[in-house]
Amino acid sequence: MPAGPEMPSFRVEDEAPAAEPVEQRHAGTTMVRHDAFLPERLIDADAAKVVRRLERAGFQAYLVGGCVRDLLLGGKPKDFDVATSARPEDVRGLFRNCRIIGRRFRLAHVLYGQGKVIEVATFRRNPVADDDEADLLIRSDNVFGEAHEDALRRDFTINALFYDLDRGQVLDWCGGMEDVARRTISTIGEPSVRFREDPVRILRAIKFAARLDLGIHADCYDAMVAHREELAKAARPRVFEEILRLLRGGASHRSMWLLWESGVMALLLPELAAFLDDAESTGDAAERFWRRLDVLDRMTQERGKPLDDVVLFSALLREPMVESCSGSRDLGAATNDFLQPIIERIALPRRIAEGISRAHMLVERVLRRGVSRLVRQELPPVLVDGLEIELVIHGHDTTGLVHLRRAPGRDDR
Repeated sequence: MPAGPEMPSFRVEDEAPAAEPVEQRHAGTTMVRHDAFLPERLIDADAAKVVRRLERAGFQAYLVGGCVRDLLLGGKPKDFDVATSARPEDVRGLFRNCRIIGRRFRLAHVLYGQGKVIEVATFRRNPVADDDEADLLIRSDNVFGEAHEDALRRDFTINALFYDLDRGQVLDWCGGMEDVARRTISTIGEPSVRFREDPVRILRAIKFAARLDLGIHADCYDAMVAHREELAKAARPRVFEEILRLLRGGASHRSMWLLWESGVMALLLPELAAFLDDAESTGDAAERFWRRLDVLDRMTQERGKPLDDVVLFSALLREPMVESCSGSRDLGAATNDFLQPIIERIALPRRIAEGISRAHMLVERVLRRGVSRLVRQELPPVLVDGLEIELVIHGHDTTGLVHLRRAPGRDDR
């Protein structure tokens, strides 16, 4: 009889790979485990659930980044992020309340009540670099990797710490725990290379130094100054967003001082930098600028949330704008002429620019005529907040402002 047809060969694999023993994880890397039992009450319960469910499913999962940094520094994290060996589809398979977002790099968002989102990212690594050392700018980092590669691709050592929740240990591949103890910002690797890879890291260094009251390592600071011109290569919307973050965190005074001192302000906001450089000839205006930021920070801290973006940028640009528009017969046109180069340079949205112009003209009118002239008007909160800052700065009474605030839900900016 003829031989039967050859049948295709196959094998049945286990439904899931066997979990790697924790003791063998990351063997052969530079990882150091530090015992650091962070109180469970300080850790978001839903983030802890996400980590533990991923671990039970056989994946590696850690709390990472800012939440670990802030807890170690004695602060309160704004949110909790998770890094894992699971791919986005794996995460979605474990959580019905999960959605996958992103095109360039997909992230899993696990959704909970009251708008809470636990972001779950698969370990990534830096792409293989080409031989063009003249241009180190990272244009894509959409590559999955291992935990140690994910840590080493990050910007600063204090942001590259992973927390092993059930073992109460911090996983450190780059000396981040030492920098936490010294309260110092250091880049991972050569500072000049890291800032050329992504110049926006210069603004992030300023943000962390100001908001967390940290020092900047001398080598890191020198590289920030040396490579500040690289920010011209960064995407303008990213630069704009980072400037907003410098203003939103309740530490705008120190943020702007570092931006000015490092020379970065002269590149991004030369109108403001030139004004501050010429403080001797501007009388009390430079002092008012710094007092205005103090008021901004106080209001942010008292409310527990950032002020509107229009209020933030109005306060930031108020003094050089007054100087530029002085003597103009058409205040609206002069204000727009002042703002136009800034709109183009940092992608300042038109909505915010229009709000700045409106607020500027209102403040000028109130400072000339007084608040009583507005007593029968109802103004959006964004304009009243701006007025409050200016009245405080100029030593005027603010009690009349309560009548100008609209009822909740009627802000039509």
